[in-house]
Amino acid sequence: MARIAKSTRKFEKVHLGRALEKRKEAAKAKQLYLARDKKSKKKRREELDGEGREVDQDAEAEAEKKKEKERLRAKRHGVPEVFDEMSVEKFFEGGFEVPEHKDLKKLPKKKAKQAAVVEGKSKAAEEEDEDEDEEIDDAEDIEIDDISEDEEQDGEPAGDEILDHKAAIAALAEKDPEFFKYLKENDKELLDFTEPIISDDSDDSDDGETKKKSKKKKSRKARKGGDDSDSEAGDEDDEDAVDDKAEEITKSHVAKWTKALVEEHSLNALKKVVLAFRAAVHVNENRNESHSFKYTINNPQVYNDLMLLGLKHIPAVLLHHLPIKESASGKIRVPTDSKKFATLTPLIKSHISSLLTLLPTLTDPATLKMHLNSCVILIPYVMPFRKLLKALLKAVVDIWSTFSTAGASASDIDESVRITAFLVVRRAMQVGDEAIKETCLKALYSGFVKAARNTNVHTLKSINLMKNSAAETLGLLGMEKVAYVVGFGYIRQLAVHLRNSITNNSKESYKTVYNWQYVHSLDFWSRVLSTHCAAPSAAPSVLQPLIYPLVQVTLGAARLIPTATYFPLRFHLVRSLIRISSATDTYIPLAPLLFEVLSSTELRKKPKPASIRPLDWATTIRCPKGYLRTRVYQDGAAEQLVELLGEFLGAWAKSVAFPELATPVIVGVKRWIKRGESGNSKVSSWLGVLIQKVEANSSLVVLERNKLAGEVAPAGIEGDNSKSVLATVGFLADRDLEKMPLGAYLLAQRKIREEKRRLLEEAMRDEGERRRKDRKGSEESSESEGEMDLDDDEEEEDEEEAGGDESD
Repeated sequence: MARIAKSTRKFEKVHLGRALEKRKEAAKAKQLYLARDKKSKKKRREELDGEGREVDQDAEAEAEKKKEKERLRAKRHGVPEVFDEMSVEKFFEGGFEVPEHKDLKKLPKKKAKQAAVVEGKSKAAEEEDEDEDEEIDDAEDIEIDDISEDEEQDGEPAGDEILDHKAAIAALAEKDPEFFKYLKENDKELLDFTEPIISDDSDDSDDGETKKKSKKKKSRKARKGGDDSDSEAGDEDDEDAVDDKAEEITKSHVAKWTKALVEEHSLNALKKVVLAFRAAVHVNENRNESHSFKYTINNPQVYNDLMLLGLKHIPAVLLHHLPIKESASGKIRVPTDSKKFATLTPLIKSHISSLLTLLPTLTDPATLKMHLNSCVILIPYVMPFRKLLKALLKAVVDIWSTFSTAGASASDIDESVRITAFLVVRRAMQVGDEAIKETCLKALYSGFVKAARNTNVHTLKSINLMKNSAAETLGLLGMEKVAYVVGFGYIRQLAVHLRNSITNNSKESYKTVYNWQYVHSLDFWSRVLSTHCAAPSAAPSVLQPLIYPLVQVTLGAARLIPTATYFPLRFHLVRSLIRISSATDTYIPLAPLLFEVLSSTELRKKPKPASIRPLDWATTIRCPKGYLRTRVYQDGAAEQLVELLGEFLGAWAKSVAFPELATPVIVGVKRWIKRGESGNSKVSSWLGVLIQKVEANSSLVVLERNKLAGEVAPAGIEGDNSKSVLATVGFLADRDLEKMPLGAYLLAQRKIREEKRRLLEEAMRDEGERRRKDRKGSEESSESEGEMDLDDDEEEEDEEEAGGDESD
């Protein structure tokens, strides 16, 4: 099916209904006139009988003689018949336009006047078509000028046409008085047809419109007529007209608009502010490449005030005229079926387009936050326009995932801007339907995965912020179905990558799994499930079935390459599994993964001495070759092992089955220490302390469990075990984990690690500031040296000139 032209769509929207009504009225009037005329003729025919027929025949003969005389007179003056040499096929090929006479000057005055009237009508029709095409071209983006303005009225006929029309009405009154009386009662405007009266008190806006149209007609005629030089001159005149047309915005304009928006919520002022805001957004664009705008800005202070006005008060005025409605179920919507929304639609679309153009150019965090806060309010109004909404979400997600600044407090500024950008996407997920929710979630996940490619000590904090904020959106109202579908798809994608890496025997196949993006993706979904599938919740979450596939994929990725080089990656994945296990009360056998590290040659053999700084395990997934078999790496791996083994057991420290879970770990570690397989005494001491705390916690659990000996029985004994299960539900629920032996030990170790982490971040921040200052100082010194070299060259030239003068 062919695409409908824009001019056709505009005609259907604006003029089609009125044209059809006029046609219907004209058809009814014509039908009534013909019926009455037929009736009157029939009456006369009956009265006159034969005499009437003779009179009619004589009248027809006289009319034919008259026509023949006029034709002979025209031939005598040298004007041929226009259709003499034209066949019927040629007539219909050329359309229904009347051909022009070549010799108008030779006609008699009356005939020349009639021919000129016909030509004038055809030219006027052409000009109207040109104006309509030009209006469509000017409204390519958004037709804001249609708001709160009257539609264009058809031109009134003047001069001879009015006189002819009056004569026709007078003849109608004599010929058919009954039909004239009918018209007088039902259509007085047709009888009272007079010349248009031009009011001196017309509106300034109407004068402006007529001036614009006249300038457009002149510029179009200048471009169409003449040779290339004439068309170039016409273009220059048109550009001058555009420059003259643009009105410069001053402080008084901004103050007037601010008062109108704040106090009156004026729609007229809103329209002007939107147009001015659009001009301000495109102020730095080349005039030849951009559209012409109604306003221009030359003062930086006025530009700043206008930006603040548009970002702060335009959303407030929209909220006043189109208040957001919330249903009983919590759904938020804007009354899009109201007449006012249809009126404000061009303004909303224009303003959102301006915001989209402005957003990538902003670098100041305060201005960017104000811009994003304005977008949060406008999100419900953008929902009907899906293309604009998707473009806005894409731009906001880019800021959420990539925004960064420089400076000592850059991390705090970045975090505040990212949170504000996230609120825009969150608002869209709250207001939108399931399709919008899915689009937003996929956009957040894609932005997070792209940002996770570059992970270091500077970006780790922002990546964790993205994980936590994106995970929070899956718990919003109405997100259950979307969260499961999207989560299942992405976890399946991770499983496919892992399967391909296992089945593919190439050396590079593991790289699709052993990278930061894969590790952060698994960690993100572990945060999602641990947040929304927490054990104390009353009803099970729809995401509960995703726990098993995610755990299986994570375990498979951890065992893909079981070498010491990828111990850091294994530790990251074990942390993700411990988070799921502790939050959802799902037992995951992690002790074997950690014992594989303990039994590796990296921890059993005596390390080599090395003077290198400690490895940052939080930002490392692959150990550099220079660290392998060194004491630094062995100490770090042992410390990570003890921490994760303690956290794994600490997740079940209050469980009634803790003694049975801890027994294999206690036996394995004691056996490893007794054999003396470690060449590092520090590792053995750390493991010994951990085992002591585990044994003490196990003894405490056994003691508390013995108090319930009468209620708790092993499975399969004494028949029904329902009472035993009920007795273990609230086991040690009233006891804090920090007050238990293992819990107190883990709490102390966490505080020590947090302090070390804080000192490391401060040291790296100070080092970065020092390097920045050194770089700045070196640049300044190089510039000063260049200036000194120039001064030395000038002195040498002066000495040479002086020596030349002396020799002369």
